[in-house]
Amino acid sequence: MQEKKQLNIGIIGLGVVGSSVAKILKENKELICARAGCEINITKGVIKNINKTREIFDFPISNEIDSILEDPQIDIVIELTGGVEQPFLIAQKALKNGKAFITANKAMLAYHRYDLQKIAGDLPIGFEASVAGGIPIIKALRDGLGANHILNICGIMNGTCNFILTKMKDEGVEYQEVLQTAQKLGYAESDPTFDVEGIDSAHKLLILASIAYGIDAKPEDVLIEGITQITQEDISFAKEFDYNLKLVGIAKKDKDEVELRVHPLLLPKSQMIGKVDGVMNAISVVGDSVGETLYYGAGAGGDATASAVISDIIEIARTKSSPMLGFKTSIEKGLKLKKIEEICSAYYLRLEVLDKSGVLAKVAQIFAEEQISIDTLLQRNSKQNRATLLLCTHTTKEAKIKTALLKIKTLEEVQSNPVMIRIHKP
Repeated sequence: MQEKKQLNIGIIGLGVVGSSVAKILKENKELICARAGCEINITKGVIKNINKTREIFDFPISNEIDSILEDPQIDIVIELTGGVEQPFLIAQKALKNGKAFITANKAMLAYHRYDLQKIAGDLPIGFEASVAGGIPIIKALRDGLGANHILNICGIMNGTCNFILTKMKDEGVEYQEVLQTAQKLGYAESDPTFDVEGIDSAHKLLILASIAYGIDAKPEDVLIEGITQITQEDISFAKEFDYNLKLVGIAKKDKDEVELRVHPLLLPKSQMIGKVDGVMNAISVVGDSVGETLYYGAGAGGDATASAVISDIIEIARTKSSPMLGFKTSIEKGLKLKKIEEICSAYYLRLEVLDKSGVLAKVAQIFAEEQISIDTLLQRNSKQNRATLLLCTHTTKEAKIKTALLKIKTLEEVQSNPVMIRIHKP
């Protein structure tokens, strides 16, 4: 893109984030222009339903996406809508019309990031806002840590889940009650599935893994588990054994394989990332030269996410194009995705069983058959002749623990589906 005294942008989607982008560009105009080296001008905005907007913008708005995509005066298209395929079509058309492209859409990038990099050629694509809101993790991983082979990434990347788990820990309330509170406060959607089932975190993890390892995986390839089965029994166990329970996304290199997984994790209280509470996000990145670095901040919200969008505008204004994912050809040659069943971890299990003799022996026998060693075992008696068994294993393979759980579920003494949570062992 040639240097210009003014950059014209068009914003598709003027909801919470889009409105914040417009507001910050206006309020901090002098600062942003000084850093960008040119004036930033919003030429047009597009909103799905003009009649619903209550905002008053100082630029023209319409419901015609092509009014932005086909305008030769617009230099940068900012896409702040939802979904996967429609935003991908918008991105393709913008790039084919010679426009730079900025998006906050992690779902679209989880499926089409490599397609976009190929289409873009020398045109810049900004996507800082797609992962962890206002935390500049994309630039840190792509540029600041560019001298490092990335050994692993571990991140709390969903504020909704972190808020729920924090409330369960601090106030002793169950999942459903906290979810309702989160919805009333606006931290959770009316349909919270993408958040609480780990899908949102998986989309973000895939983006980071592409930058770190050049690996092209889709959400369907990743181990994904959410927080809906967690109870106060699990929270109590975590407290008793000095753990914090968090939903995390993990990308880890092991020889020529990369494992990608999103799930609840029992983290030792001594770990910094385990101390992150409320709606905040945090991402730990370990490089072979720099060691561990930790990035913390607001992972969502209009102003925080808009801050990341505007950082992309400034970068596009002041620099020449660089590859979207930080490389044209990844130096990490020959890496493949580790099969889910080959992933290794220690595990915590919660079993509701009949309170009678011989039950523990049957469970222990199943573990012995799968060559799984038990580290810790607690029994908590409950009503109606039932007991809750809480146990931890030593490190074993995912395939072995899954087989053991299937066998345990067939025992007539087991009264509900076992709950399994992985444990971080440093």
